[in-house]
Amino acid sequence: MGLAHEVERGTFESADKGLKRSLSLTQLLLLGVSAQIGSGWLFGVLAAAGVAGPAAILSWIIASVLVFLIALTYLELGAMLPRSGAIVRYTFLSHGAFSGWIIGWAYWLSVVSIPPIEAEATLTYLGGRFPETHFLTTVDGVQLLSWPTGILSGFVLMFVFFALNFFGARFLAESNRWVTLWKIALPTVTFIFLFFILNGSNFTSYGGFAPMGVPPIFHAIATTGIIFSLLGFRQALDYGGESRNPQRDVPLATIGSIAIPAVIYTLLQVAFIGAINWQDMGLEGGQWDKLVSGGWADGPLFHALDSANMAALAALGTFLLIDAAISPLATGWVYLGTGSRTGYGLGVNRNIPQKFTASNRFGIPWLALAVSAVVGCVFFVPAPSWYQLVGFISSAAVLTYIMGGVGLPVLRKTAGALKRPFKLRAYRFWSPVSFLAAVLILYWSGFSTLANVFTATFIGLPFFTAYYAWKSGWIAAVPSAVISIVFFILWIWTATAGGWVLSGAQVQRPGGWPFPVYYAVFCILVIAFCAALWLFSNKTGRKHVNATWWLVWLLLASLLVGYLGVYGPLDSPVFRFPWGMGVELLVGIVTYIWAIRSGFDTDEIREIVASETESGGEVAATAN
Repeated sequence: MGLAHEVERGTFESADKGLKRSLSLTQLLLLGVSAQIGSGWLFGVLAAAGVAGPAAILSWIIASVLVFLIALTYLELGAMLPRSGAIVRYTFLSHGAFSGWIIGWAYWLSVVSIPPIEAEATLTYLGGRFPETHFLTTVDGVQLLSWPTGILSGFVLMFVFFALNFFGARFLAESNRWVTLWKIALPTVTFIFLFFILNGSNFTSYGGFAPMGVPPIFHAIATTGIIFSLLGFRQALDYGGESRNPQRDVPLATIGSIAIPAVIYTLLQVAFIGAINWQDMGLEGGQWDKLVSGGWADGPLFHALDSANMAALAALGTFLLIDAAISPLATGWVYLGTGSRTGYGLGVNRNIPQKFTASNRFGIPWLALAVSAVVGCVFFVPAPSWYQLVGFISSAAVLTYIMGGVGLPVLRKTAGALKRPFKLRAYRFWSPVSFLAAVLILYWSGFSTLANVFTATFIGLPFFTAYYAWKSGWIAAVPSAVISIVFFILWIWTATAGGWVLSGAQVQRPGGWPFPVYYAVFCILVIAFCAALWLFSNKTGRKHVNATWWLVWLLLASLLVGYLGVYGPLDSPVFRFPWGMGVELLVGIVTYIWAIRSGFDTDEIREIVASETESGGEVAATAN
């Protein structure tokens, strides 16, 4: 019997009733701000300057505008459908189960990898200041968490995150309130103090304002922690099912959680560049590309204050060390909560067992929380450095944000009767703009990062076939098992033999396949998997697969454009700046049109609309 018949009608719509609606507007806003002012403010300014030089200031400004454009579509969706684990559930509602799984899997990977990177940030700052802790070791000039002391300490911090989340969203929000106010105050005081030692020559000497040229300005957005630091607006969406007044509070909290960190980070970047002391770093003036391996890499802002030899700044440096523990840890525990809500959303979607929606007596999806914590610990091993992991997280997160731009127009058609407390005007203009903003950030991530993110994304395909497609009655057990096992084995082989996965930025491991071979095998395996799923599925399954081809096209085409563009490994790129961006925009435009036409009236969105109608809830006239 199919999964759809194993649960009572209304389960999808009523799933959030087990959660407690206890969060106020202030608490939602502070959750979003706290998620953004974490390790990004401690390390992002150095990483961004290392890629773009002083022009990293523009990177923060451009990124803030793009994040706002991406968030626009979610303002309407978040107010219309406030749900815990919202981002993974919107895709399921607009494009069905297969698209919902791909986006949901990528999103879950991105959020469960954030708590360990925040733990790494704390241990890196403290280990750099107190070497006797033995938290760090140096490999090829880069400081990594040591084994066993550093990594096991990271495991301990993950347990602390778990404990803080286990006792409820209100407990989390209340404990986060005062910590977030501290996190706003200290960066503000830091950039004010740094202005006293600002050296104007750092902005114009050593190659000028953009010493590496224009392309790195955009590359820095995706790879150095800028986008990573600014995407916390999703907290208001993911905790929407636990808000007291979600229709009003979710849009307001979303806007506020973008604006506040954007201003703080931009001013911090200005102050940090002006405070750089090349001699104290052990570098020659203008060695921007060496910043990550320089003497300040383990604590950029602390060293900037310490190098000034001023008593007031030294005292502030002490507070900065305290914040090196507080800011990342607060962000880490918020994002572990987001990971549990994402797992909860996947359980509501029935992409994973519905046991993941079970709540403890504090209203927390405890199993999803526990799994998120355990999987998060795994990320300490392949990427024991903040600088190594941040690009992966950023790109995986941005991949999931493409859905706002295509989901809104589809739900305007299929759920036009739902009440919209916030209605985005001129959505036919803003929706493609939002979508293309996310697509461009993907391109700026660079080929190596995309290869890793897309490999991790597509490795989730066999899990979908082995569980959801089979349990839903789309496909028989034998072909489901064969397709899943064969693809999984061949995918691991491709990732290993290709030489790009976990190989380092734009560097292929020796003996890896030539790119034409790697790309051909990559595409053939993904397309063959989707074709096999379609071939062996029933009519319902084929409908969901057909609604996902646009997403497969986007990822495969973007990987090729990334390799041929200026952010790929070629010494002489085929698509020079800005032509690569133009080609990626064309890919995005084709994808957007295809995606809008692929969306359909899913059973779940019909259930939600019917529930609103039957309960006498307010409805709006069908939107056009």
